[in-house]
Amino acid sequence: MDERNGIGIPDHRAAVSGGGHAEQSSVRRRENALRTAQAVTDEQLRQLTREVREHNNFARRMPVVEEQIKVINHRLEDLEKEGAKS
Repeated sequence: MDERNGIGIPDHRAAVSGGGHAEQSSVRRRENALRTAQAVTDEQLRQLTREVREHNNFARRMPVVEEQIKVINHRLEDLEKEGAKS
């Protein structure tokens, strides 16, 4: 109690200071949880970036492969025509 006012009002300063430690602990837990969540998000972003790059590389190569298939098909047709003449 705070005796300065003479009416015996309880002094809550001790309770507040004890609660400050619990609050700091809670803040630290939240900060750790945020750091963990950010680390997970960063790793997921790295994985997605890698997958997108792989996909883009595949997409860049596909027109080349399609053109090669066309050339091969034309060559096969030419060979089949030559074989039919013989």
